[in-house]
Amino acid sequence: MIFRREPLHKKLAREARLEQELERGPVDPGPHWGVTGIHGVARPRRWDAVASAEGPGLAGDEVHFVALPNGDLVVDEDEPPDTLAPLADAVEQTLEPPYRAEAVRQREDIWAVAARRIAVASFQADGDELELVAADEGRTLTVDGQRSFGSVPELERIGREKGDHYVVRAARLDEDAWEIEADPL
Repeated sequence: MIFRREPLHKKLAREARLEQELERGPVDPGPHWGVTGIHGVARPRRWDAVASAEGPGLAGDEVHFVALPNGDLVVDEDEPPDTLAPLADAVEQTLEPPYRAEAVRQREDIWAVAARRIAVASFQADGDELELVAADEGRTLTVDGQRSFGSVPELERIGREKGDHYVVRAARLDEDAWEIEADPL
């Protein structure tokens, strides 16, 4: 005589009166937005490159710098010349300029450095911070927080690449080098 054992999952489902659930077929693993268990979109990553490097001769415990497309470094803090080269070299093994970087001393001469890509444009303009907004109502240019008349053709060109309605922000890095952020409206 042969006894057939009922599989445990079927026995438990029968006892819990869930037999109908088992007969539905395979479960759809696709995204079900709005269903419990889905908690939104993952945060965008903050850094495009992270590295560790020796940085002898650096004075502080933190340093912030921008690498321009030509390889020049614009440093926010007062650091001795050429001391940032090892940090930039470490980043540039995985990320080409232009980028904005932050470095933090880990111990003695060992630094953790992280960087993210940026857009850089070269043009002449007054002020240190610019914002150009193009909307149905027209264009508005703001220079250092004050509304300004006139135009910055390079900002308009960059904005038009995003469409008819856009906002372009520019922050002076050095002389005629500007960090640019442009978004459609």
